[in-house]
Amino acid sequence: MGANHDHHGPMDFGRAFAVGTVLNLGFVVVEGAAGFLTDSVALLADAGHNLSDVLGLLIAWGGAELAKRPASKRFTYGLRGSSILAALANALLLLVAVGAISLEAVQRLAAPPHVGGAMVMLVAGIGIVINLSTAMLFARGRKGDVNIRGAFVHMAADAAVSGAVVIGGGLILLTGSVWIDPVLSLLVVAVILWSTWGLLRDSLVMALHAVPPGIDPEMVERALAHLPGVTRVHDLHIWPMSTTEAALTAHLVMPAGHPGDDFLIGLQHRLAHDFAIEHTTVQIELGDGAECRMHGEGHAHD
Repeated sequence: MGANHDHHGPMDFGRAFAVGTVLNLGFVVVEGAAGFLTDSVALLADAGHNLSDVLGLLIAWGGAELAKRPASKRFTYGLRGSSILAALANALLLLVAVGAISLEAVQRLAAPPHVGGAMVMLVAGIGIVINLSTAMLFARGRKGDVNIRGAFVHMAADAAVSGAVVIGGGLILLTGSVWIDPVLSLLVVAVILWSTWGLLRDSLVMALHAVPPGIDPEMVERALAHLPGVTRVHDLHIWPMSTTEAALTAHLVMPAGHPGDDFLIGLQHRLAHDFAIEHTTVQIELGDGAECRMHGEGHAHD
């Protein structure tokens, strides 16, 4: 016997994605045009990098929108898992960007090019404003949603790259030392790598259906075991349905029999309130030995 219960969904960032995408696409066009007009390879390269950020935003947006799709006969949980895949794709995209920036920085260290002055710094300065503004659109959701965090990290990382261009350009104009630009780029790469590693780890763990971060499975098991009438808990599974929602299934051994719907409704509300587990299904058993347990080597029946 079981029970299932849904609560309200995650925050909607549709407008933030739309505004961020339009802002960044506009900046790519302006930066690309400035690159052609000034014959600046640096600006054209940065425009290409900013285009990858637009792709990152579109991936996160697509994941968030697909996650809202209702359940169907084939996809019985809807497409909630899309937000997890989007976060994972964004982390991998950031790693590709890190590799590209690193390669360019190392090549520049070996043969430092002439760095354009005021125009490059001006365009990069505009980039800081646009990327930071876009990042701030996602700031409030980055702690509770790995997919939103992916969008935030992407934009914050690009603001850091633009910042390095401005600082590097200024220092080169002051000192004439052209090695400053690639060294600053490598420092920015280290910061992006540190942020991306956490995003990659969390999204990969979610994709493998591990217990979501912030939920202690031992505390959940203790809470279930201490419910009135429960003598034992087994086959407890907790997994992420999306980047914001968790699900639980468990078998409760209750020798006195099924306690009624009030017990199940109370259990659902408690798990949602105490552990942010929104979707709960429990099976009540009398403990007569006909229990199903999942072991490391597979499914076994006693």
